[in-house]
Order: sequence, then structure tokens, then C-alpha cells
Amino acid sequence: MTEFRALWFAEAQSVFGDQLAKVALTILVYDRTGSPLLAALMYALTFMSALIGGLGLSQLADRFPRRALMVVSALVQGALVGLMAIPGMPIAVLCVLVLTVGLVQSPSAAAQNAMTREIFTDDELYLRSQDLRGISTNTIMLLGLAGGGILVVAIGASWALAVNAVTFLVGALLIALFVKERQVAGGKEDGWFGAARWVFGRSRMRVLLTLSWLVGLVVIPEGLVAPLARELGESDAVVGLLLAADPLGFVVGVYVLSRFVVAEHRVRVMGLLAAGASATLVGFAFHPNLVFALALLALAGMFGAYQITVSATFNSLVPNDIRGGAFGIIRTGLRVSQGIGVAIGGAVAQGIGSATNTIALAGVVGVVIAVPAAVAWARLNRAEPETAGLTRLNTLPS
Repeated sequence: MTEFRALWFAEAQSVFGDQLAKVALTILVYDRTGSPLLAALMYALTFMSALIGGLGLSQLADRFPRRALMVVSALVQGALVGLMAIPGMPIAVLCVLVLTVGLVQSPSAAAQNAMTREIFTDDELYLRSQDLRGISTNTIMLLGLAGGGILVVAIGASWALAVNAVTFLVGALLIALFVKERQVAGGKEDGWFGAARWVFGRSRMRVLLTLSWLVGLVVIPEGLVAPLARELGESDAVVGLLLAADPLGFVVGVYVLSRFVVAEHRVRVMGLLAAGASATLVGFAFHPNLVFALALLALAGMFGAYQITVSATFNSLVPNDIRGGAFGIIRTGLRVSQGIGVAIGGAVAQGIGSATNTIALAGVVGVVIAVPAAVAWARLNRAEPETAGLTRLNTLPS
């Protein structure tokens, strides 16, 4: 479909620009200040806005025309990143701009997510569209890990930020030209946190949130790659490989599910895959060598491909008039859980003196949470067998 292709390309090239911007800002701040802490805090700012924007501003996607919201958001983000690209911009101003870009992005992401479900009325096509998005995003992240730093060094931080600004302008143009405008989904008379009450008031949605936010435990190895490399007896040169293993596995997992498993069956096995992602990390208790560690991380990423199905099922369950606000809840929890998980993982590793044991412990905790969630999801599907579908879930009781 032309509309989806426009949304997909706009997102894909913007993700590439965002990868460049994150690397560029980290390098820029470190070059100016010589402080690893300030460089890390600048990178962290790209995630901090998720809490405010995701819970509050995402609801704008239900109160204003979604296409117009995406176009305006892209233009504003392009302008803000363009200001970042000005050489000599003070660090304090850069921090404010980075935080603002994230806030502006929240309603746009919610609008895109909701509109994609509107575009695809067929469940199988919709799920495959989300597979494509997942594969594209993670592949671009892999390319960013592999070559983002090299490109930023080659063209300079300011030019890298300028490239990111252009990607927002291209995205705005594509959406304005090829995406149809639709009437406002919700009403301004709706309660501001009506979506939250709807989501948390239903057992199906609570289980889906649990399965989604489990990523906060599975992501812990990413925050421990440096000490993990040392424990494995390797140099810092393998850090990139350790970081790339999970997203590479994720891409493979999404492809396998998309190619060989129909939507109905994918919904049924989400809980099992979630448990598998955590259980794989328990293998670090055996203190693996580099090859075994890479295999474990890649396998965890493959199991983690269930996240696409969780998100699509969640999105299909939610009524269209509150879909933007509901997306803000699951997206915010996803990103915040990642940040909290990495922080806790670092603290535990510091306390027990072992990255491998910390990762294994995260796997154990993940299994303890995932298994009851998987059982609950299976029970809900047995009670209402037709819930194996996606759109059909909208008509079922909680």
C-alpha cells in the first residue's frame, strides 16, 4: 500500500538519522568536555523524554488529525535538530534541544502506530507490516553500530546532525504527499487518562504489558558488554559484536515468524517465546566463551521477536479512539523498563563482581515472571478460543 510504504520509508530513514545523531552528540560532548559522565548523560537524554511524552503527549494522537500531527512533529523535530547542528552550540542548550525533540516525537510515534492499524484491516497483512518495521529498524540499528561512528568521524558531528535534520524534512514531505488524512479518532471531551484506565482495567492488556516490559530484563546484557568482554577474556574490540548479537538474532527471529508462522499461532505462543528469551540468558551461569556468549545473545534476540506480535495484538485490542494514548503507555513502559533494567543490572554486577552471573540472574527473574504470564495468556485464550486472532479481540470481554 502506498500509505504504508510512505510511513515505512519515512520511519526507516529517520531511524538512521537518529542513530547518527546519538553517536554525534556523544562524540561532540566528550570532545568538548572530556567527561565520560557528561557524554553518557547526553546519550541518556534521548530516552528520558519517553516518560513524560509517552504518558502525556501521546494522547494528542487521539485528539488531533494524525497525519497533520505527524507532519508538524517532523517539521519541528527537523528544526530543533538543525539548531543542534550549528557549530559551537552550548552544551546546556543541546541538552534542552535533545529533550524537546524526544517530547515532540512522542505524539508523532503514537499517531503513526495508530494510523498503521487503520490502514491495514486484514490481520495477517497488518502483522507482516509490523514485521517489516521491526526488521528494518533493527537492521538500521546494526548498521549504525557498525558504521555510525566511522561516518560521524568522517563528516563531523555537525554535518551528521544536519543529515538527521534532513531526514525529518523528508519524512514530513512523504507523509504529506502520500498519506490520507482521516477524521479525528477521539474527542476532546474524553478524559486525559482514559486510555490508561481502559488498558489497566483489562486482564488481557495487563498480561500483554507484562510480556512487553519483560524486555527490561533481557536488555541487561547490553549494559554489561564492557565488563562481560573482560570476563570472557576478550578485548574491548568484541564489544560491538556483543551489542550486535541481540538485534541480529531479533531480525532472524522476526523473519522466521513472519515467513513460517501464521498470525493466529503467533499470538498463542507469545508467552512461550517470552519465557524462552529469559531462559536463554540463564546459560550465562556456565560462564561461556565468546562464541557461546554470542550464540546465547543471538538466541535471546530470536525469541525476543515475540515483541512484534505483542505490540500488534495490543494495538488491535485497543479501540481506535484511544489507540494513541494506549500506545504511549506500552511504549513508555518499554523504554523505561529498559533504562531501569540496565541500571539495576549494573548495580548488581558491581555488587557481586560478575557480569555473567548478573545476566544469568536476570534470566532467572525473567523466567519467574514470564511463566505465570504465559500461563495466564494461555488460560485467557482457552476461555475464549477465538482470541487467537487480532482484530477479533476487540469484540471480546476483558
